[in-house]
Amino acid sequence: MARSGSASVAAGPTLAVVAREAGVSVPTASKVVNGREDVAPETRRRVTEALHRLGYVRRPRVEASKTPGLVDLVVHSLESSWSGAVLHGVEGAAHDAGLEIVVSAGLTRTRGGRPERGWLDKLTTRGSSGVLFNLAELAPSQHTWLDQHRIPFVMIDPVLEPPPGVVSVGAANWQGGLLATEHLLSLGHERIAVIGGYRRKMCSSDRIAGYHSALASAGIRHRPEYVRYGSFNEGGAHRRTLELLDLPEPPTAVFVCSDTMALGVYQALAERKLSVPDDISVVGFDDLPESRWATPALTTVRRPLSEMAATALRLLVRMMAGEQPESTRTELSTRLVERSSTGPAATTSWSPR
Repeated sequence: MARSGSASVAAGPTLAVVAREAGVSVPTASKVVNGREDVAPETRRRVTEALHRLGYVRRPRVEASKTPGLVDLVVHSLESSWSGAVLHGVEGAAHDAGLEIVVSAGLTRTRGGRPERGWLDKLTTRGSSGVLFNLAELAPSQHTWLDQHRIPFVMIDPVLEPPPGVVSVGAANWQGGLLATEHLLSLGHERIAVIGGYRRKMCSSDRIAGYHSALASAGIRHRPEYVRYGSFNEGGAHRRTLELLDLPEPPTAVFVCSDTMALGVYQALAERKLSVPDDISVVGFDDLPESRWATPALTTVRRPLSEMAATALRLLVRMMAGEQPESTRTELSTRLVERSSTGPAATTSWSPR
């Protein structure tokens, strides 16, 4: 979503409004505003007329010799290692850009569908130049408020598909699901289960799609009973694991869609006196510090949290300078980190309880 102008500029149309008026995309309107040459003459004329007709005011570019000012970082919680990785990435990139960071935790909840006024008012009062959100999602009313006040923002790893035009940075979740499953297949496992988070969350569905793709490429038939959903916490994964273990033909390996959930899998396996990886191999996702502390150390898919946060900050700086990213979605690669929780498929099977 284009964010031109600043909070001190009188209210006026956004670049998205200009684009709709001219019948073009926001990136095309941004090219005209920024004087790019790769725009057809007729398209340029329509956009230019819409700019004048609507009274669009372009946000001044931030000069390289000046400090852009303050940027807000809003996270769900400050108590998790996840948030620590995000903070680390933002802090480093902000230092390089000469920015100061204001951190808020969970202050954008809505009441009755309305943005929480206290935080939003403080945002404009302190003159923040932009916002980074590391939250599950924002309410439409919050998008509207930020747009009306011409405050650019970037979502870091949103779990739901953002509205059209909203800039976000995430990880290649489908690739990660593929890598995790291919690793288990390479060890001789064919009875591979997966435990996802919430069904409607984009990250969970993408990881499970990668799992299905790897099985299909290996010619392994799909077993619906091997696909389970938890709620991205230990308790949900614990319950789903017990269900899998009670199947007539339980899996020999489990791909779990978060490291936190993998700890719940470990607990369930210990209760059934099963060994990792001798009886069942386990792969997690995220590569949080907890994955190294687990016993045995967890094989997992690394999601580059700090790099994602730093990338989001750099994109935000460009938007504060009046630029529009070429794409609204940026994905960073994931990779497999092999540790001790995976091994060859057992030649003899154990019996469910």
